[in-house]
Amino acid sequence: MGFADFVCFEAIIPELKAADRNGAIAELVSALDKAGRLGKGNCEEITKAMIKREKEASTGMGKGIAVPHVKHQAVKAVVAAIGRSSAGIDFSALDKQPVYSVILLISPMDNPDKHLQTMEHVFKHLQQEKFRKFLRQSQTAEHIEGLLREADENPQF
Repeated sequence: MGFADFVCFEAIIPELKAADRNGAIAELVSALDKAGRLGKGNCEEITKAMIKREKEASTGMGKGIAVPHVKHQAVKAVVAAIGRSSAGIDFSALDKQPVYSVILLISPMDNPDKHLQTMEHVFKHLQQEKFRKFLRQSQTAEHIEGLLREADENPQF
């Protein structure tokens, strides 16, 4: 499995406009919707489900990263959007620091194994300081896509 298997490259936002957690989630879900990955009329429902999940427990894992995720019947395969904020967003992260990189995942309801595999893949890379640093410094969608493709080719990156 690689990032190219689930990241929607058309839904990469190199500079989020949102200044808060809910706005960032809405912006990323909307990007997936605009890319045609959520099915018709599901954007608002998925956004609400994602925010509800986030209120239960923050997905701000620390070190400037958040991985909001939810399972939803609107998707048939795991799909992800990625957003960056140079200003930082309060995600109530574990380390109380702002989040600069957001990887938003939506998984199908009926495939928990695929959801876990995807989360494991994301976290494996996010644990590497070099990967987090390059993700945070990538200023265009093309740079972010290139970083993800490089990580797919070199799992140690």
